[in-house]
Amino acid sequence: MANRNRNIAFLSTYPPRECGLATFTQDLVRELDKVELLNRPKVIAVDNTDHQYKYGNRVLMKLSQHDRDSYLKTAEAINDSDIELLVIEHEYGIFGGKAGEYILDLVDRLQIPIITTLHTVLPKPLKKQREVLTLLGQKSAKVVTMAKNTKPILEKVYRIDPSKIEVIHHGVPYRLLESRDKIKAKHGLSNRNVISTFGLLSPGKGLEYGIEAVADVVKDHKDVVYLILGQTHPCVKKESGEAYREKLMRMVDRLRIADHVRFINKYLSKDEIINYLQLSDIYMTPYLGKNQAVSGTLAYAVGYGRVIISTPYSYAQEMLSEGRGLLAKFRNSSSLAKLIRYVLKNPEAKKEMERRTLSLGRTMVWSNIANQYTKLFIKTLEQIKYTGSMVG
Repeated sequence: MANRNRNIAFLSTYPPRECGLATFTQDLVRELDKVELLNRPKVIAVDNTDHQYKYGNRVLMKLSQHDRDSYLKTAEAINDSDIELLVIEHEYGIFGGKAGEYILDLVDRLQIPIITTLHTVLPKPLKKQREVLTLLGQKSAKVVTMAKNTKPILEKVYRIDPSKIEVIHHGVPYRLLESRDKIKAKHGLSNRNVISTFGLLSPGKGLEYGIEAVADVVKDHKDVVYLILGQTHPCVKKESGEAYREKLMRMVDRLRIADHVRFINKYLSKDEIINYLQLSDIYMTPYLGKNQAVSGTLAYAVGYGRVIISTPYSYAQEMLSEGRGLLAKFRNSSSLAKLIRYVLKNPEAKKEMERRTLSLGRTMVWSNIANQYTKLFIKTLEQIKYTGSMVG
C-alpha cells in the first residue's frame, strides 16, 4: 500500500477563469502530472456565479463561490471520493462570506487532511480575516507560505504552530528563449531601453509613480519605453470601469510622453508574459501596499533574471536582497527615476544584478517547486497515517 500512487486534489480558481490563482494552480498541477508518486491531480474549481466557465476533464467538481450550501455539498462529495489530501489555494476574495469565511464550513466537514497554501498574509488583518486564517491554520496539516518573512506573522498574528509552516517559492515556468535583442526586434523595439510592468491593473499598483519616473528619465534617455501590460482587474472593472487606466492615459498625454509609454490592454498568456519579460531591460513594481507578502509578477521577473526596481513591500525586500535588485521609496517618482538612471548608466552593475537574480530564479522553476510539493504531500500523508494509528 505504501508504494501506490496518491490521489491529491486542489481547491482553487482555474482557467478559463482569469485570475492569478487559476494560473498558479494550472502550472503546478501540470508539473505534478510528471511526478510518478502521484496520480494525475484533480481540481475542484471555485466558480463565480457571474460566469459559467467551461472546464476540461482536470476539474472533478465545481464549488459555487457565493452559495453557502455548495461548501457543505462539496465537502460531502470529497469525502465520498478517492481524494486523500485536499490542497486549498487560499486568497480571501475567492471564497464567499465575510473575509471568505464559507471555506470554514467545508473544512469542518472534511474527513481527509488539508494543506493550505497562502497567497496573502496580512500582518495587520481585520478581525474577521484573522479569525478565518487562524481557524484554517488549526484545521490544516500543513500551511505553505511563499516567503520566509511571513513565518513570524503566521506564528504571532495567526497563532499557527511553527512546525506546520513550510516555505515553498512561487513557481516560474521554464522556457528556452531567443536573445533580448531578437525579441525586441520582433516587437519593433530595437535600440530601445525597455521598462515593463505586468499584471491586472488596479490603483494599488502605483503605476502613476512609474509614469512620472519615466517622464523624468526620458529628458536625458530618449530611447526609454515603458510597457504597461495587462487588463484592468475584473473586480476594479466591475466597480469603476476603466477609470484608473483612463487616468493613467490622461497623465501620459499631459506629460507629453505618448512615445515612451505603451498600454497593452489584454489578459496576457504565459508565453506573452515571458516574451515581454525577456525583452525588458528593467522590470518595475511601484506598488503602494507595504505588506504584500507575495507577487506572482515579481516571481516571474526573478525567474527570468531581470533587473528589478521596486518599492520595498515585504516580498520585494526578500526577493531583491543580496544585490538582486533596487528598492525605491514608496509613492516617490523621483526615487524610482534615480534608480532607473543608475541602471541605464551602469551596464556592468546591470549585468551583475541580472546574474544574481537569475541564480535565485533558477531554483524557482516549476519542476523544482513541484518536487517540493510532492515531498510535502507524501510526508503529510505518511505522518497522518502514523499518528492516526497511534490514536487508534
